[in-house]
Amino acid sequence: MSGHVEAPTAAMTTLRWGLVAAGLVSVACGAWLLVDLSTATLIRIAVWAGVGVAIHDFVFAPVTAALGYTGRRWLGRRWWPPVAVAAMCSITLVLLAVPVVDTPGAKPGNPTVLDRDYPLGLVMALTAVWACVPVYVAVSALVRRRHRVSR
Repeated sequence: MSGHVEAPTAAMTTLRWGLVAAGLVSVACGAWLLVDLSTATLIRIAVWAGVGVAIHDFVFAPVTAALGYTGRRWLGRRWWPPVAVAAMCSITLVLLAVPVVDTPGAKPGNPTVLDRDYPLGLVMALTAVWACVPVYVAVSALVRRRHRVSR
């Protein structure tokens, strides 16, 4: 690696400016949605966002770093990548399921709202994700073995 960085192409520059424009439009739309809200609601939104950042920085990030460091040493080279991916998928699935798993919006008079067994769906999705871990390890071992034999 020489450390030389090539100048961006015209297509890359255009793409970057397009992304900047899309970001600015998104910020403007978000600000427009906030205009009609009361001061109390704006304060609640700010507190909610601040608490989310604080929880991430002081709880989730250190725990994730510690688990990553420990897991990498404990699991070894073969198991670490699929376990890390499965853990990330699991966290994402659980966070997405939080609003519906306890069925807070279910209404007895409207059975179409939250009409599925979301906890069972979450368990099935997590089972599918973690079932892929040993499959990945087995397939990657076969690929490595075939690659060695073909040499």
